[in-house]
Amino acid sequence: MSLNDHWMQRDLAVLWHPCTQMKDHEQLPLVPIKRGEGVWLEDFDGKRYLDAVSSWWVNVFGHANPRINQRIKDQVDQLEHVILAGFSHAPVVELSERLVKLTPAGLDRVFYADNGSSCIEVALKMSFHYWLNVGQPAKKRFVTLSNSYHGETVAAMSVGDVALFTDTYKALLLDTLKVPSPDCFHRPEGMGWEEHSRAMFAHMEQTLAEHHREVAAVIVEPLIQGAGGMRMYHPIYLKLLREACDRYGVHLIHDEIAVGFGRTGTMFACEQAGIRPDFLCLSKALTGGYLPLAACLTTDTVYQAFYDDYSTLRAFLHSHSYTGNPLACAAALATLDIFEQDDVIEANKQLSARMASATAHLADHPHVAEVRQTGMALAVEMVQDKASKTAYPWQERRGLKVFQHALSRGALLRPLGSVVYFLPPYVITPDEIDFLAEVASEGIDIATRDAVSVAVPRGARTEFRDPG
Repeated sequence: MSLNDHWMQRDLAVLWHPCTQMKDHEQLPLVPIKRGEGVWLEDFDGKRYLDAVSSWWVNVFGHANPRINQRIKDQVDQLEHVILAGFSHAPVVELSERLVKLTPAGLDRVFYADNGSSCIEVALKMSFHYWLNVGQPAKKRFVTLSNSYHGETVAAMSVGDVALFTDTYKALLLDTLKVPSPDCFHRPEGMGWEEHSRAMFAHMEQTLAEHHREVAAVIVEPLIQGAGGMRMYHPIYLKLLREACDRYGVHLIHDEIAVGFGRTGTMFACEQAGIRPDFLCLSKALTGGYLPLAACLTTDTVYQAFYDDYSTLRAFLHSHSYTGNPLACAAALATLDIFEQDDVIEANKQLSARMASATAHLADHPHVAEVRQTGMALAVEMVQDKASKTAYPWQERRGLKVFQHALSRGALLRPLGSVVYFLPPYVITPDEIDFLAEVASEGIDIATRDAVSVAVPRGARTEFRDPG
């Protein structure tokens, strides 16, 4: 028995893995990882895999980064954790100061959570509670975009719209208002991204005009709808949305959990629209992919609505045991140091250009509807018919074929349904990008080789797919 098999058998005897149909592992071997270095992961049998998806979008400066390692080692000898209610510590104060300075002006208060979904819950609760505190209790609904994803706790699911994750739990979800996404994949032929995104804003305008008196906030993933298939849209939509939220007296929540910290080509996606949301949710890359930590930044106006004598019961009584954990804050501080000292955003421009050139040939593939890119996120969408952009039946799991081929070639590519995407750590080299493009091209050829073989019932949901 190989070491991989040994660890796989021990794993399957006791673990229940996330976002996984465990029965798949009767045929699909698990990959137990022993160590990581840079963009590479290594299993127990010594095989290496290039981590093209940043281990679920969290890693930005490579595995076992020596600078982040050292900052955590230094911190663990000082303080591992302390309650953040009534107490504080140096790393959380310094991190908060730096996040306030780094984000758009006016986001002056930082509230910490443990992960992305929890951060969304904070923003939703805080927005609702704000309106309650200022005497507008009717404002308790949320507006969200179709095909959006904001996490998997109940309120976070409520403002999402990826059927695979939400349909089962409909009975538990909040009553939200769904607006058609500005997703530019669906733009008419000959129409540019900006024109389409402007046109799609009419739906949001109408919804806010009709419902603003009962709406607390609009929540969006700015520029890229990640779990919805890396669908992308133009920054003009965000600018129009900010103006409309101001006009109708509605909060704007930006979920930059996946797209913050350079993924879109700027430090934060909201910068490309020149706007400031009322709530900015950050996580994933915040700690460089090391430890769970999330930050919800908001304005002093929101903060002051909660600031009062205890007897008024206006305080935001929300907490997590590991809020503002010192080790996670130390990792985040090291991550911000690297961004600052290495001029990462500027360096990424060359890497994103290489990603574009390495995959440009796929635009001519007979079963690729689109190769799209925003900054360091690039997606290739496989379809059964290029002209009509007709999707493959989700039951065929074409993306899984790409995933399996990539593993055989030494790459971790985990498609979102039929969307193959690159979201690599920023320490990837041009040659490694070329390797990923080669592997992806081979995988797409294999995955699209056979004709459609699944009979899809009339009226069947097309949104279900392999989760990423």
